[in-house]
Amino acid sequence: MDSPQSSGLRKLKPVIVKHEEFDFSKLEDRPKTLGIERHRSCDEKAMHDLSVRSLSAMPSFKNGSSRSHENLETIPSPDKRSVINTPKGSYFSEASPLMAEGWEALQRSLVYFRGLRVGTIAALDHSEEALNYNQVFVRDFFPSALAFMMMKEPEVVKNFLLKTLRLQSWEKTIDRFKLGQGAMPASFKVLHDPVRNHDTLIADFGESAIGRVAPVDSGFWWIILLQAYTKYTHDQSLSEMPECQKGMRLILTLCLSEGFDTFPTLLCADGCCMIDRRMGIYGYPIEIQALFFMALRCALALLKQDDEGKEFVERITKRLHALSYHLRSYFWLDFKQLNDIYRYKTEEYSHTAVNKFNVMPDSLPDWVFDFMPTRGGYFIGNVSPARMDFRWFCLGNCIAILSSLATPEQSAAIMDLIEERWEELVGEMPMKVCYPAIESHEWRIVTGCDPKNTRWSYHNGGSWPVLLWLLTAACIKTGRPQIARHAIELAEARLSKDNWPEYYDGKLGRYIGKQSRKLQTWSIAGYLVAKMMLEDPSHIIMVSLEEDKQMRPPLKRSSSWSS
Repeated sequence: MDSPQSSGLRKLKPVIVKHEEFDFSKLEDRPKTLGIERHRSCDEKAMHDLSVRSLSAMPSFKNGSSRSHENLETIPSPDKRSVINTPKGSYFSEASPLMAEGWEALQRSLVYFRGLRVGTIAALDHSEEALNYNQVFVRDFFPSALAFMMMKEPEVVKNFLLKTLRLQSWEKTIDRFKLGQGAMPASFKVLHDPVRNHDTLIADFGESAIGRVAPVDSGFWWIILLQAYTKYTHDQSLSEMPECQKGMRLILTLCLSEGFDTFPTLLCADGCCMIDRRMGIYGYPIEIQALFFMALRCALALLKQDDEGKEFVERITKRLHALSYHLRSYFWLDFKQLNDIYRYKTEEYSHTAVNKFNVMPDSLPDWVFDFMPTRGGYFIGNVSPARMDFRWFCLGNCIAILSSLATPEQSAAIMDLIEERWEELVGEMPMKVCYPAIESHEWRIVTGCDPKNTRWSYHNGGSWPVLLWLLTAACIKTGRPQIARHAIELAEARLSKDNWPEYYDGKLGRYIGKQSRKLQTWSIAGYLVAKMMLEDPSHIIMVSLEEDKQMRPPLKRSSSWSS
């Protein structure tokens, strides 16, 4: 295959994408660019009919399942045979040697607690000091959980959800300061005492993290995963357990508490999410806001309408309406909006103010004018008084599409932007965690001279293979699977040869990250999920929410994708 520099996405030949069960070609066409066949977005109802057939061969988990909470401890531990010798391994081996290799590595990363599989460690790289890469991270496990469910092993996910829920109930104190009850751990590890033959769980709520920052996103990933599990198994008994209902309410209590903030977005510290080192995302980072929105929608579907749940349902509904309007209005950037900001007047007062956050036009970075295509748009990184972070963040924009925070027009515009700026955002290894990198004096100020976050490395413009599954899911939902197919082909050319790195460095993602761990579990799981999702689009049901038209007030923003 030609390199992206020589050929690029623009030189792909037109392809009509069909699937054995789901024929994208029957959907309404979008305007074509870049030689890629586009189709109407796949909403949840359309995917549901497909998922029924896909899930019909699975064992039933409904009402009184043998895998209920009461019988959880009786689940037998799997044998330790090589996965290549198992039926699933044989399937992968016949379908793709690379997938077989990935599935075997994913199995090796499993963590056991008293005989039960409860998660996957962050990395299997034994050539480097373990640090916390030998722990189970809540956010890191999410793509692993999807992979196990796609391979019809949901009990691993159930065990993980219950164990992390138990950890949430612990009293959490850091430097004599007590955290909120709803806080979920960033990670946990299992300590085995060979003398007593006893396992103990040890959780990290931020006290061991770099910068001592508690994770805000862990609770959101937990709720979203609980919803994904419920959708996959069609079993509501887990989410309806009093412990799970209480766990969700505790998370929501932290997020929905009233205070001094005048915005419906969630105020957060820098380093509280996937970008877990200082990168100037303090305030209202798009990643957290999109996850917050998706978690609220999932909780709305999962909470019981009893005396305690009813109050939260009302609070969630009000917050969602305000949050969706705020993010769609003020975090959205396209060509027209950029031009409007460029012409902003400052020091405006009263309700009639157009420049509501008092953003100075001179603060617009030069790169954004060249980066913004005529057609396309994205949710910017942050909005706060006198400050807009115009950087592109992949996770927040993909979650916005999957959660339907982005309207169909905005979702299409995000995909347009990815196509138009393929070399910058994808390059030779999908996909940039953010763009562009911060450099020189700004890097010293913003990151605190962090040597790991030098330009085009790690969180500062590095390329992360785990984002492949998010890109693929967004492509399927927006009816553009060929974009994902091309991105997966790029990743396949390098991942195994490079031993599944954590991240890649450089403007095009050409170099293995300078401190990148090998056999990074979520790099492996992200690839497997992307491949299986592309082969069977019904899997998107687990992570896709249909648009709620009641939360779509008329906006006075441009629909740049169709201009």
